Amino acid sequence: MLTGENNDEDVALFDAEEDAGQRVAKKKNLKHPVASFFHLFFRVGAILVYLVCEALSNDSIGGMVAIILLLSCDFWTVKNISGRLMVALRWWNKVDDDGQSHWVFESRKGPRKRQSSNSESRIFWLGLIVCPLVWVVFAFSALVRINIKWLPVVLMGLVLQGANLYGYVRCKVGGRTEFKNMATNYFGRQFLKQTLSKEEES
Repeated sequence: MLTGENNDEDVALFDAEEDAGQRVAKKKNLKHPVASFFHLFFRVGAILVYLVCEALSNDSIGGMVAIILLLSCDFWTVKNISGRLMVALRWWNKVDDDGQSHWVFESRKGPRKRQSSNSESRIFWLGLIVCPLVWVVFAFSALVRINIKWLPVVLMGLVLQGANLYGYVRCKVGGRTEFKNMATNYFGRQFLKQTLSKEEES
């Protein structure tokens, strides 16, 4: 929560403009370059290893192990680190006292959300959306050519990266969905009140 915004009324106009310019510059720069690098490194690396191994097709076992390791590292990194730092979103599963499993989709609000920059947000969503689409193309290619050897690896890439995509899309639109449900319930209650009041008057 921001407080005391109007306490410094004697600040020069040029100082305020410089501060605003610095804020815009910071918004464009990468504030988490390591997280941004590894957000793309593992998933792009898995795609490149798949393309090289399929083209050479010499050591398929080593290539499969490398791809699975890269996909696993990518899933963990995107789910636990880059999503939280780059776009202030987080999703996970929790088990309550009754043993029921619940999926939680969180979106950070308030001043801390501004820590992520627009460039990071673009990098995050571009990598999150494009790479699963590439695995979809690989899956169709493996099915058309009846390449059974690589199909399990392709399906694993599609499932792991698709799960992160689904989780973060739910985080992004979850607040809007809740707001929509609240608005629908509010207008429904208002309509019911008006209907009941008209019936009482008649």
